[in-house]
Amino acid sequence: MKNPNFALVTGASQGLGRVFARALASRGQNVILVARSRDKLESLANELRQSQSVIAEVIEFDLAAPLAGSRLAQQVHDRNLPVNLLVNNAGFGVRGEFQALTLQRQMEMVRLNNDAVVELTYSLLPSLMEHSQAGIINVSSAAGFQPIPYASLYSATKSFLTNFSLGLQEELRSSKVSVVTLCPGRILADSHGGKAKNGNRKFGFVYQAPEDVVREALESLANGGGLVIPGFVNKLSVIAQRLIPRRAVPALVAKMSRQ
Repeated sequence: MKNPNFALVTGASQGLGRVFARALASRGQNVILVARSRDKLESLANELRQSQSVIAEVIEFDLAAPLAGSRLAQQVHDRNLPVNLLVNNAGFGVRGEFQALTLQRQMEMVRLNNDAVVELTYSLLPSLMEHSQAGIINVSSAAGFQPIPYASLYSATKSFLTNFSLGLQEELRSSKVSVVTLCPGRILADSHGGKAKNGNRKFGFVYQAPEDVVREALESLANGGGLVIPGFVNKLSVIAQRLIPRRAVPALVAKMSRQ
């Protein structure tokens, strides 16, 4: 019997990663769940096995470590787990003045948000291209469309990821690998029960449920991939900032983002 295919989801223990895993499993997709929190991963894996009757593999892994993406790809290969969908979801942001934040923490962010994505994608791409239908979903952010003072390096990592992903999409256009570049804005946090919360906060209308974000990403994947900016407000903000002189954007954003 031919080995079943898997979707590899990084950052699967919480947030969008957990929602991606549930949504994919509900579609009958076997999953490889990757994060640092083994207990959370095992709990989710058991849930998916019981509720969706899929194969759910767990890999406890720190993708912020040097060369983590390449080493994770090697583990997947050694365990003979064929991947036909890669969801590069793991990431985090730090907020504050660049010089006031520790360099170590900021470099961990760069490694997780950028290095691990590049390494993992590079390592898995040859096998992805062997499938009759495969995909890559890169979870970037609307923050990558403009510089954000007090989150300068975070927005830069997302700008890198967006441009890398869009360029890769064009390179793979003639292949059987579809690429989705997902750029959400503010997302409602998950409660422990997996349902979105925080909807009663001020300006709550700008927050999106993670299930809606994931649904748009998977719809785009089914249609051949592309750039996805979920939500009308987010689309409008991206268009609006393009109409403002480039040199004026950082000052305007700084007024909104200063702590």
